[in-house]
Amino acid sequence: MTSASLHLREDVPLAPFTTFRIGGPARYFAEATTEQEVAAAVAWAEAQGVELFLLGGGSNLLVRDEGFAGLVLQMKIIGIEALADGGFEVGAGEPWDGFVAQAVAAGCAGIECLAGIPGSVGGTPVQNVGAYGQEVSETIVSVRAFDRQAQAFVDLSKQECRFRYRASLFNTDARKRYIVTRVQFQLRPGGAPTLRYADLQKYFADAHPAPSLVEVAAAVRKIRRAKGMLIVEGDPDCRSAGSFFKNPVVAASLLPEVAKAVEGDVPHWPAGEGCVKLPAAWLLERAGFVKGYGAGPAGISTRHTLALTNRGGATFADVEHLEEEIVAGVEARFGIRLEREPVVLG
Repeated sequence: MTSASLHLREDVPLAPFTTFRIGGPARYFAEATTEQEVAAAVAWAEAQGVELFLLGGGSNLLVRDEGFAGLVLQMKIIGIEALADGGFEVGAGEPWDGFVAQAVAAGCAGIECLAGIPGSVGGTPVQNVGAYGQEVSETIVSVRAFDRQAQAFVDLSKQECRFRYRASLFNTDARKRYIVTRVQFQLRPGGAPTLRYADLQKYFADAHPAPSLVEVAAAVRKIRRAKGMLIVEGDPDCRSAGSFFKNPVVAASLLPEVAKAVEGDVPHWPAGEGCVKLPAAWLLERAGFVKGYGAGPAGISTRHTLALTNRGGATFADVEHLEEEIVAGVEARFGIRLEREPVVLG
């Protein structure tokens, strides 16, 4: 089936397009390699009265068993253009880790700690991806996107993107309005790597001279692999969406109650006026949800407490059941309700 410049397929299984390897088919499926194809997909979906979902690398996605009754558009706009003074303009369909590798090889700092993260460039501003002491929003200048409301392509400044912890304009205030096609970054040519995260400080504690950007990126990938957070074909711990729960931000006044529940200190970080951020993994472990937890096809990773995994043959229902058990258990112990990080489709 075709529509203008768009090639449409029907009843396409979605599980192979996700790192979870879970989910039913898309009623309609297409790829967009140009902005014209993005616009054509939006027009077709609206004309047919079906919902449109944008698919990137599938690394933060959990598809329901019945699949999706609308149009899944896979972003395939690629290209990395090096601009002056550490600037880069990157197609939304470019693999994120490939861009990181190119940037650090060019001696440009700012995203070296985000190495090894699966998925595509276009998904990083949506989630405001962050890890090991860096957030992608620290380097973003602007985001180009198709505005479905205005039926036009727009360039949104960093401020207009409204970045905050694991959130942005794209997944909160104006969810489903924008389709990201390109992202412009500003990195630091010749800049020093960021070593503010404890795991990295420990890794390079005895390093003389100081590590290079390439060495830091390699160390991040090594640490991620040890935790089962690097996609390695054939490794069941990697059939996941990475961290399944967000680190909760709570009122600082809640800390004494949490400390009382564990009869000890509570790790936390400042998170705005009167608030602190707690490590979700710490909460899970102290509520009894440890590495390897779960007897069924869905379980907690043997290497990372926050990763729920498809051990083989897991369904959406299996993962949802485990999620509900964990959320209820943590809330019962601490009075804190965890939020899911992956997007659910269907």
